[in-house]
Amino acid sequence: MWAQLGGEPAAVARTEDAVANGVPVKLYWPEGEGPHPVLIWIHGGGWVLGSAAASDATARDLSRLAGYLVVSVDYRLAPEHPFPAAVEDVMAVAKWVSGEIGALGGDITRTAVGGDSAGGNLSAVLANELPGTFTLQALVYPATDLTHPFPSYEENGEGLMLTKDALAWFQGHYLGEDVDPKDPRVSPLHADAATLAAAPPALVITAGYDPLRDEGEAYAQRLREAGVAVEQVRYEGQIHGFFSMPAAIPEAREAIDRVASALRRARA
Repeated sequence: MWAQLGGEPAAVARTEDAVANGVPVKLYWPEGEGPHPVLIWIHGGGWVLGSAAASDATARDLSRLAGYLVVSVDYRLAPEHPFPAAVEDVMAVAKWVSGEIGALGGDITRTAVGGDSAGGNLSAVLANELPGTFTLQALVYPATDLTHPFPSYEENGEGLMLTKDALAWFQGHYLGEDVDPKDPRVSPLHADAATLAAAPPALVITAGYDPLRDEGEAYAQRLREAGVAVEQVRYEGQIHGFFSMPAAIPEAREAIDRVASALRRARA
């Protein structure tokens, strides 16, 4: 279904499967001579579902439109591998990129991170854990506070793709019983002000009918208050997941173009 909704895969110069410090990744090279700026892309799926293969269309689009060497991460999934496995895996990939990507045609001085939903959560966590590493964090309807204290959690919690029950199911698998949902590596909205002040510039995309809408926008506001440059855009009529559906939803194509534009500015 996701492959069909993602549309015809965009052409890139080449792709390759690799292993980054023990973590499977898929690499996408843009056309033209390098060294290319690098994007670590982290897929969504509630930390339980999804894969680099399922986000192939998005990775291809961003590589072609932004001119980035995309490193799409196949992090370990819950419940077999609960928190902090996914965080450990994206950290391992970032460290691999810093040491190895130059030999593959990437420019380590121009590295961005991004992802959708759970991938947006992991992208924000990675940006906070590795200050000074990234030129941009592109967060597409990210989960930022797993206590979900915001009105959109109730307003949009039924019948709109992602539901309250589904969120509880995903989070139960990811966190188990002993993890504090306010741990900043789980809920980046709870990071301290000094950590957020060291974060890279951010693009935060939210959807009007998404239960995660308010926490994504609250995170954008906290980053602004910490002095970080933030572009925050709400797609009013959209639901959680729309970014992966450009073949069916015109605004998804607009949102992909917006991310690509932010990446092009960040590579300058």
